[in-house]
Amino acid sequence: MSKRLVSLLLAIAVAIACLPCLTAAVSAAEPVTITVYNWGEYMSDGSDDCIDLIAEFEAAYPGIKVNYVTFDSNESLYSLLVTGGTSIDVIIPSDYMIARLISEDMLLPLDFANIPNYAYVDETLKNPAYDPENLYSVPYAWGVVGIIYNSRYVTVSEEQKKDWSLLWDSDYVGKILMFDNPRDSFAIAELQRAFDYRDDPEKAAGYTVNSTDTAVLEDCAQLLQSQKGLVQNYVMDQIYDKMERCEAWIAPYYLGDWVQMAYVNEDLNFYVPSEAGHNLFDDAMCIPTSCSHKAEAEAFINFCTDPEISSANMEYVGYASPCVGLEEYLEDDLADVIDRADNLETSLTAGQQFLHLPSETNQQMDALWLTVKTAGDDSSFYLILTAVTAAALIVLTVVLKVRKHRRKAHRCAAWKHNA
Repeated sequence: MSKRLVSLLLAIAVAIACLPCLTAAVSAAEPVTITVYNWGEYMSDGSDDCIDLIAEFEAAYPGIKVNYVTFDSNESLYSLLVTGGTSIDVIIPSDYMIARLISEDMLLPLDFANIPNYAYVDETLKNPAYDPENLYSVPYAWGVVGIIYNSRYVTVSEEQKKDWSLLWDSDYVGKILMFDNPRDSFAIAELQRAFDYRDDPEKAAGYTVNSTDTAVLEDCAQLLQSQKGLVQNYVMDQIYDKMERCEAWIAPYYLGDWVQMAYVNEDLNFYVPSEAGHNLFDDAMCIPTSCSHKAEAEAFINFCTDPEISSANMEYVGYASPCVGLEEYLEDDLADVIDRADNLETSLTAGQQFLHLPSETNQQMDALWLTVKTAGDDSSFYLILTAVTAAALIVLTVVLKVRKHRRKAHRCAAWKHNA
């Protein structure tokens, strides 16, 4: 037998052996590189004996390589997508940003034939408010906002666990932390006000985490301002050191982050208010219109949604997997930590999700938040300043829209003239 024939037969044998590793969606002869954008520290990278998700994916799909890039906020991701010029195949934004991207036609509909693992996603996470027809997204991770407290110094009754009032408890002045962002802070105030007004259902109904009512936001600003004297600091990532080292004893934050803190400090417990409600959030995998390799991107999304892979990934991330039937994959120590959280059993059905708010509402919320953080004993000056600032921002928005319309009309007129 000639060497050429032997070589040909070997090549055919190798090709046949590789067939099980390929899918109909991924069959290119040359490796394809997809670009995945995700939050920092939000995908298992092989450290701490955890799964290296990207390495496992590339081994399962030898025809695909992953260029993995991180972003630090939904807004920075949005700016990147709007600027354009960069091919991005998979993004993992949060719920309200997904709604915005859908409304601005910046996402591609998914071919779920290429994502059969979607069948494992919990039914309560399907058809979410931000993507009601489930055309553009597959859940990646979900979580809830609740209250972390140090059981060594803080005793919380079952009655207190009904709402968010522990954050206003004067017995713990100087030991309370609060979110350092308006959206989460106003959501807590809105939920607490709805609970406070529960005897007036019509009034309470106006207090949701997506309220656009000016009066509701101003009322919530007053509630947050009344809390300021009790707050040690407004924090985000700084919460880790402060709670783990017992510098602070009470704080609202995300379930997954509490899990990480609880590994360090066993006195840190967590509860979701059982009656006042809470923010239920999830981040989901989407494909932007800048995608260059859609089938390969869907293969990556499908891989991440495999129950075993998703569970191993979430072991590292600390958030909850959207896939059902994960108990067999959970490590005992993580299960033990989760068991210490109260009221999680109804967290999927009782939570409210953030939606994308109008720019005018965001501007008012930002201005009111500035008031909350800067106001002293005499807040009248700051309230006036806030009103003026909010009015100025609205006027500026209208002026910019008018100018944009005029520029567009001018360009159209010029194009018609040149034509």
